[in-house]
Parts: sequence; structure tokens; C-alpha cells
Amino acid sequence: MANNAYDLVVLGGGIGGYIAALRASQLGLKTAIVEKDKLGGTCLHRGCIPSKALIKSAEVYQLVKMADHFGIEFKEAALNFQKVQIEKNKVVEELHQGLLQLLKKAQIDIFYGKGRILGSSIFSPLPGAVSIEAGNESEIIVPKNLIIATGSQPRALPAIPFDGEFILSTDEALLLSELPKAMIIIGGGVIGIEWASMLHDFGVDVTILEAKDKLLPMEDDEISNALSNQLKKKGIHIVTEANVLTYEIEDRQVILHFEHGNQKKQAKADKLLVAIGRQAVIDDIGLENTEIVVTDQYIQTNQYYQTAEPNIYAIGDCIGGMQLAHVAAKEGYIAAEHIAGLNPEPLRPENVVRCVYSDPEIASIGLTEQEAKAKNLRIKIGKIPFRANGKALIHKHTEGFAKIIANADTDDILGVHLIGHQVTELISELALAKVLDATPWEVASAIHPHPSLSEIIGEAALAADGIPLHY
Repeated sequence: MANNAYDLVVLGGGIGGYIAALRASQLGLKTAIVEKDKLGGTCLHRGCIPSKALIKSAEVYQLVKMADHFGIEFKEAALNFQKVQIEKNKVVEELHQGLLQLLKKAQIDIFYGKGRILGSSIFSPLPGAVSIEAGNESEIIVPKNLIIATGSQPRALPAIPFDGEFILSTDEALLLSELPKAMIIIGGGVIGIEWASMLHDFGVDVTILEAKDKLLPMEDDEISNALSNQLKKKGIHIVTEANVLTYEIEDRQVILHFEHGNQKKQAKADKLLVAIGRQAVIDDIGLENTEIVVTDQYIQTNQYYQTAEPNIYAIGDCIGGMQLAHVAAKEGYIAAEHIAGLNPEPLRPENVVRCVYSDPEIASIGLTEQEAKAKNLRIKIGKIPFRANGKALIHKHTEGFAKIIANADTDDILGVHLIGHQVTELISELALAKVLDATPWEVASAIHPHPSLSEIIGEAALAADGIPLHY
């Protein structure tokens, strides 16, 4: 049993879990991870990485098709989706192997199997020992501390359950061997938008149904409106305020019935993708053996991710919140430091970057204009379109804009909202600005290289102070 005693065991080897384990190991804690599938979790195998690999292929396909705009002429581009999937899998596997080596180097033990939390017993006076079941074998490991990082899974609609053939979650969509001619997507949030944009760029006829009155309901109104206009311009069909009713399969097609504007309507496609969010994976992990509090199907924690059991922490999608990979990673880092006796700075949600990898991309941080006004803050706004940026013109991507919202009384930046080509690569500068409580003047004082897309950040900062130079 001595060999199975740990300072920390992490239940779940996704990005939050393995970051927590790596940080704990750095701090001298004997650490192990229990993983029921593959290390890397949803992000690496069924989410962030494979979806962005597909998105990149779709982007290149579109770039090749518009090569004539750059003075390049050749025969028509052909899409080989089977090869796209092969290349996606190569990226995932390379990162997977790299992660395995990283954890080995950090001397973190890995246990593969279904982990279940045990209550107080002969193994431990406190809840937190973990039973691991792998096939017909089982063993128990006893940590001083436990981090629950079991993640999430796609949320289904009760009236439209996943069947893996016609009604898909993103898990199944990532495994498609061939593209459908037409796809209906229920959900106009981040996941739905990324899939809609990518599938359209591959040549699929896409229809989005969103229950709210706008796409990306949590984003700034100007961003949502600009995105909707761009997607419609590309040829994507968008229906907001849609109330999905039921469906049927007829002649190997999905017929979806919904209400819109007090009228009953229907949409037809080869496949239907349900992208309405994700739910915590916390069933059958032994929570009933603890005093851990679960509210609305999410584990409750304090700012250091401690649950009601002081030696058990929880991070990532299983605690709700923003459900972003980089948030889970930060939560894991904070939890590990707190377990090690340090005093980490709690995560500040207003400093978390939000990205949408559609075409155009979206990146934002902090308050929207609507949120700032709802707080009765006096604000000033700088907004610059990409059509005023030389590098955007060179790229043939002049759609979109940069918008900086600042407090008119304190001059602190409250929020930044970007939509356009490669803006997910531009937002980190503003993330640092938010952490430092920077002002528009300070951002504008940084010398941005010319020509570059990043110049739009400095220009928008000048615009917030009413002194733009190039617009």
C-alpha cells in the first residue's frame, strides 16, 4: 500500500488535470493521474485540437480557391476529406505522445481505468481514496489530496437524442469519414459557429438554428451582428429565436421541425449536429461517498477550487463556469499551488480571453458595451475597421474591426472585442493589458510593427482617446 500513497491524485487527465499534476510535481508533491481513456482528454482528442486542425484545412481550401486574387493561377482545387482526417489525427497523436513524454519526465504516475472516490475507510480516515477499475482488475490508491478533473461531455436535447448516424454530437462529427451535402446545426454558440463556418468552407450547405435572438449570445452586440452578417454573406442560413420541436428520419435525411415567428417550419439535411453546450461528467465517480455539494449538476468549490471536503478539489468543466480549456488549465495550476501550501492569486473571470475560431475569427476579453452600460459606467469606445489596416488588405481579409471599451473616469480598459482574420492571435496583448489595468494611452504607446494586423490594436486604443491617426 505504501507505493500507492500519494500527496496528490488527479481524477482525469485532460488539460486541467495534467496541468495540475505537472505543477504539483514541480512543487515536490508525489503525484498520479487516473484516466479512463487517453491523456489529453476532450481538448486534445475530441475538442480544441482536432477541431482546429479541421478548421485549418478548411481555411487552406478557401485560400487555394481564392489564389487568383493573389495572382496565382492553377487548376481547380480538389478536397480530399479522408486525407484531411488523416492529417488531423497526426496532429492529435503527435501532441498525445509529447504529453506522455512530458508526464514521464515529471515522474507522474499514470493509472488507466475508471476512477471512483471512496469514503472514509481503513485506507484513509478522510474521503478521497480512489478505486480504479480496469477490465477485471482493480486497485486502490490513497492520496492526501484529490483533484476532480473529470471534464464534460456534449449535452443532448431530450427530444432529439444522439444516434451517432443522423443526430450527431461533436464527438461523432469529428469522426466523419465523408462530408454531408447539408448539415443542420442546433446552437449558435461558440461550438456551433465554429462548426458552421468550417463545414461551409468545406462546401457543406449549413443551417444554424439558435434559440436566443442573436448568435454568440454572451458576446458584444456589435460582434454578434457583424458575425451574423458575414456568415449570411458567405451563404450560411441562420434562424434565431428558433424553438426546436421534433424530428424524423425519412429517405436517410433528417427533417427537423421548429417554430419561428409563431409559424411552424422545417429544415432538411443529411445530418443534424446538436451543439447546445456541455454537461459535467460527475455521475458514478463516488461523490455520494463525500460531503461535496453539487448544484445544477456542477461541483461547487471556493476560489481555490476546494470542495466541501477540504482535501478534495475540483476544476475545469465539471465545476461549470466558462468551460474553456485555458480556464481549466489555470484552475488546475491554482489548485495545485494551494494544495502545496502557497497563496495563489485567484482567477479573475474578467481577465479570461474568449476565442471563436470561425471565419471571421472572434476574440474578446472583459465587459461588453451592453454589460458596461448595465453597470452604469461612463465609457469611451475606440473602434477601427480592418479595412483601414494595410496587412488586412494584403491578406484580402478586410472584414471586421477592433473595439476597445474604457472607463471614462479611471481610463482603465474594461473590454476588448475583435472580429476578423487571425484576431485570436492578437488578443493576448490585450489580455496582458487587462492584467496590468492598462489604459488606452499605454496600449497605444507600445510601438506596433508596420505592416501588421496588430497595428489595429494601437489604432483602436488611440481612437478610444479620440485621436486615431489612420481612420
